[in-house]
Amino acid sequence: MESVLRYLDWTSVGLALVGGLVSLVLLEILRLNSSRSRSPPGPKPLLFVGNMPQFIKDKMGFIRSMPKYGEISSLYLGRKPTIILNTMQVAKEAFVQNGTIFSGRPSLPLVRWVNKGYGIVMATYGNSWRQQRRFALHTLRDFGLGKKSVEERVAEEAHFLIKEMLKQEGKAFYPIHPIMNSVSNIICSIVFGDRFEYDDRRFAKLLEIINENIRFSGSPVAQIFNLVPIIKYFPGPHQKIWHNLQSLRKFMSEEVEKHRKSLDPENLRDFIDAYLVEMNKQESNEDSTFHEENMLRSTTDLFIAGTETTANTLRWGLIYMMEHPDVQERCHEEIVRVLGFDRFPSMDDRAQLPYTHATVHEIQRYANIVPLGVVHQTTQPTKLRGYHIPAGTNIMSNLTAILTDKDHWKYPDTFNPENFLDEKGQFCKNDSFLPFSLGPRVCLGETLARTELFIFFTSLIQQLKFSWPQGAPPPNMDGVVGLVRSNLPFNTICRSRG
Repeated sequence: MESVLRYLDWTSVGLALVGGLVSLVLLEILRLNSSRSRSPPGPKPLLFVGNMPQFIKDKMGFIRSMPKYGEISSLYLGRKPTIILNTMQVAKEAFVQNGTIFSGRPSLPLVRWVNKGYGIVMATYGNSWRQQRRFALHTLRDFGLGKKSVEERVAEEAHFLIKEMLKQEGKAFYPIHPIMNSVSNIICSIVFGDRFEYDDRRFAKLLEIINENIRFSGSPVAQIFNLVPIIKYFPGPHQKIWHNLQSLRKFMSEEVEKHRKSLDPENLRDFIDAYLVEMNKQESNEDSTFHEENMLRSTTDLFIAGTETTANTLRWGLIYMMEHPDVQERCHEEIVRVLGFDRFPSMDDRAQLPYTHATVHEIQRYANIVPLGVVHQTTQPTKLRGYHIPAGTNIMSNLTAILTDKDHWKYPDTFNPENFLDEKGQFCKNDSFLPFSLGPRVCLGETLARTELFIFFTSLIQQLKFSWPQGAPPPNMDGVVGLVRSNLPFNTICRSRG
């Protein structure tokens, strides 16, 4: 070996490396050209990294540009194409008419690191997901989902939220914590059987952790992690997500342990109690997916999904009300005319509050908090609009395009509740309104989210007036796009209407 090395010089080594690199690049060009020839049209990807640099540079601009390539297009977030569905019609064809084929979830390195395939939201399509989702839906209904009891909980929590906000009356403050705490308390009452006070520091830290992890999961670092997962073994900002997950897991484990010690199978208090009883029932079943890991992950999924999306939408709602004080005043006048100041709203009031009901929907449409939906994956080879789609292809619905489609909305690019009102001023549905997605993977908490958004928003506008602090800069309406589209920190001033 030593004699061979003696005859090698640096020029030979250099030429070999250059030759190897050129061959690698040529092979990647051939592979990429072959892939693009079989895929729907889309922006030209770079070698090895695809469209990642352009996407990271201006996410919302990039997403808005996708429909120009057609109703179905391709985006390379790495070396593989992701298929983007740009119209409501093609999204329904994929997720409803061919729901079984398009209901998978990708096994991304970051997802595997975080949940190991367990839980509900990002679990792969199969027996475990079906069992966990079915059980969660059934149990949530048992504990009030879609019933009057949940409405009453939301109305009571709205009262606490208003009281908390009025502590800052007339002063500029960022409402992220009180809104997150109040929204989270609803799912907490169902999952844990209890709510948390607004000054509970341990719970406040937990909500901060959720915010951090959601922001990180959509950041450039997370995209790099999915391209080069080996970095999980090295120091870096990605280790923060792991540390946060351990803190969240510790909180969940402590809650489960409290429930285990005080469990009465004849008197179930919440989701965790029901899960513990189901685990005992299924103990002898070899095919059961009810075990400790799935319980912790499913509970975490419900907790996070039941907090961040609704809280984020309500914060966008405050921004739009401050930007459009005429809409805020019209909602307030309608609410007070129907409810007065003393009666809190219920879901039965929607028919008598068409403008307010339309405004809540318009907040969801315009806020567009999940611009590309939650990623799906094909479970088997299929065809869509003439294109062959291999099994394991990532699929995303361009909700940004669907929620601003000029063929389906009267005012697609501006905030206007008239998008949901007919010529008589009555609320009217729109088939292109898909903030909860559709098909087998439709949002598990859609009913709860609708209840929370209507009752929280109506209660806030009934009792409080929101305005920008004097001299506040114009808000950034694109926000920060990660897993969800979050607003940048902002201050509001609230005053009692009483």
